[in-house]
Amino acid sequence: MSKLDQILILDPPSDLKFKGPFTDVVTTNLKLKNPSDRKVCFKVKTTAPRRYCVRPNSGVIEAGATVVISVMLQPFDYDPNEKSKHKFMVQTIFAPPNVSDMDSLWKDAKPDDLMDSKLRCVFELPSENDKVNDVEATKAAPVMNSAKADPSAASVPVSASLDDSELKKVLEKCKRQQAEINKLAEENRQLKEEGLRMRKVPRSDHMTTNSTSLLGREASTASLPSLLVVIAAIFIGFFLGKFIL
Repeated sequence: MSKLDQILILDPPSDLKFKGPFTDVVTTNLKLKNPSDRKVCFKVKTTAPRRYCVRPNSGVIEAGATVVISVMLQPFDYDPNEKSKHKFMVQTIFAPPNVSDMDSLWKDAKPDDLMDSKLRCVFELPSENDKVNDVEATKAAPVMNSAKADPSAASVPVSASLDDSELKKVLEKCKRQQAEINKLAEENRQLKEEGLRMRKVPRSDHMTTNSTSLLGREASTASLPSLLVVIAAIFIGFFLGKFIL
C-alpha cells in the first residue's frame, strides 16, 4: 500500500523564513488548513528542538478548520556564510471518532496511515529598504504613544498618522476614563456626607442625655421647698402640742 498524501494544506508550503537580526527571538507562522470532512490530528517535529519553540506542537484540527502554528527561533550568532540545515516535519493522521489519548494514538499508528510534509528553514537578513522602514516605524512609535496619552492632541496634525478606527478607540477610552472619574467623585461625595451624618448622631445623643439630667436636677430642686415646708410643719405642730399640754 502506497503512502498517503498530506491531507492538510500548509502555508507556507515548503520554506519557513526567519528574518533577522537574530539577536532576539524571531517568530514566523505556519498555517495548517484541513479541507477534508474529517478531524485530523497533527504533530510538528524539528531537527533542532533546542533552537526552536513551537506552539502548539500538536493537536486536532476540525473539519474545514485552520490552525496557526507559531515557530519561535531562539537568539543566536548568525553567520551568513553558513547554510541552515534545520528542518521541520508536519506529521498527520485521521482522528478516530473518539480520540482521547493522543500519545497512544501516535504510538499505535501504522506507518501507512501517517501523512507528512517537510519544510526547510531559511534565514534572511533585513534588506536596506526594510531597515529604512524599521527606522521610520521606530520614529513614528513615540508620536502614536503621545497621541494616545493626550486625547486633546488627537485633533492636531498628529492625527494624520492615525486612522479613523484607532482615533475612535482613543476617544472612547477617554470617555470611559472620564466616566470612571465622575463615578469616583460621586462616591467620594457620598462618603463625606455619610461621615458628617455619623458625626452628628453622637452629638444629638449627648444633647438628649444632658437635657434629661438637667430636667432631673430641676425636678429635684423643685421638690426641695416642699420637703422643707413639711419638716417645718412637723416642728411647729410638735411645739404647739407641747405648749397646749
